[in-house]
Formats: sequence, structure tokens, C-alpha cells
Amino acid sequence: MTAPLLSLDGIDTYYGPVQVHFGLTLEVRPGQIVCLLGGNASGKSTTMKIILGLLRPRAGLVRFDGQDITGLPTPQVIRRGIGSVPEARRLFGAMTVRENLLMGAYARSDRAEVLRDLDKMLELFPRVRQRLTNRAGTLSGGEQQMVAMARALMGRPRLICMDEPTMGLSPLYVDRVLDLIATVNNEGVTVFMVEQNASLALQIAHYAYVLQTGRIALAGPASQLARDPRIQDAYLGGEKAI
Repeated sequence: MTAPLLSLDGIDTYYGPVQVHFGLTLEVRPGQIVCLLGGNASGKSTTMKIILGLLRPRAGLVRFDGQDITGLPTPQVIRRGIGSVPEARRLFGAMTVRENLLMGAYARSDRAEVLRDLDKMLELFPRVRQRLTNRAGTLSGGEQQMVAMARALMGRPRLICMDEPTMGLSPLYVDRVLDLIATVNNEGVTVFMVEQNASLALQIAHYAYVLQTGRIALAGPASQLARDPRIQDAYLGGEKAI
């Protein structure tokens, strides 16, 4: 079996005296879309912070491509090949869309290749091309999500981490964003996505974990979890959750 591209092993995380993760362990293998599901306050977004170096766990290891990256500063994590599409997009609202996209390549020095990648992003995200000279803060939520995805891809990541990519989007843009995630994955980028909408995430994922109060409640191939009658209980924290 192929070695994991990303792994979290025995992660314990705290905010002050409050423990958020309890021995969290998961894997993301190359070429997969892996989703981490869970309700509010389950620890999903904290998991993303651990991976990206925004928060250091009290115990456990984060490995990327076999190397320990636990607690590395975020710029170093990005340079190692992990891209980030944060919750609520977090674009530079006063800057143009083009400037936002180029910010995604800030760590690169191959200018000619950066410009070629910019053209590629505009082919992949035609809506973004239409808004290239607009200030990012004037775009709709769905358009901003596309810009955030394209910005992350400008860094040529091997793994892209997406935090709640469908949150706050209209149904039309939800479907479009999911299609784009699948397209990006088909082009060779591994995807780890945190998502609250289980039914949507399981449509495109290969493997899924369900996080409940800092512990993995369910895990397995997405197609199996989609048929599992326990998924809604585990996801919502109901009485039948495992």
C-alpha cells in the first residue's frame, strides 16, 4: 500500500486547559480526496490549524511525505508543498483578483512558470478570468472561493487543505466548487477537506473520517460511509454515535 502523504498520529491539542483532540490519528494517501466530517466544536478547524502550523499540539506528530512537520512555522509548511484554502476564503479584499492569485506564488522564483500557471488557473476557473481586474472584496462568496482555490494552486502544492469549502455558498456555487475540487484532484493534487455537510463531501471523497468531540467516531471509504445508517448520528453527535 502507498505510504501516506500526510499523517497525524496521536495528536492531543489544548486551548488553555480545554482539550480539543484526544489521540487524533488519520492519514491522507497520495491522489486521494479525504474529508474530515463533524459538527460544530468537534475539532475540525483545529485539525487544519495543526497541519498548517498555526497551532502546536501538546502531543503527537504531523508528518508530510514522511518528514516530521509538527509545529513548523506556516511559511515552511507551505514551502514543503501544502496549500491552504482557509475558512471564509480570507482574500486580500482591497487587492485585485490577479494580485491575489500572484500572492499564492510568493514563495516561488520561477517567474515564467508562475505566469504560465496563472494562465492555467484562468482556464480552470473561467469565472475568475472574468473578474481578474476586480477587487477581490467585491466578488460573491462563490467567486471568492474559486479565487481562494486558484491562489492556493499557484503555489504548486502536492496537497491542498480546504476548510469548509462550501460554507455560505448558494446551491449553484456549491455544486460548482465540488466539481472543481474533483477536477483539481484528477489533475494530480491530493485534497484534504474539512466539511460540515457530510452528504456533499461524501459524493466526491475517496475516504472519510467523522470527528466527534475530538475523537474519530467513524472512518472508512466514502462510498461505504455514505450508506452507513450511523453516519448522521455520528456526524450530528446523536445518541447512536459510535
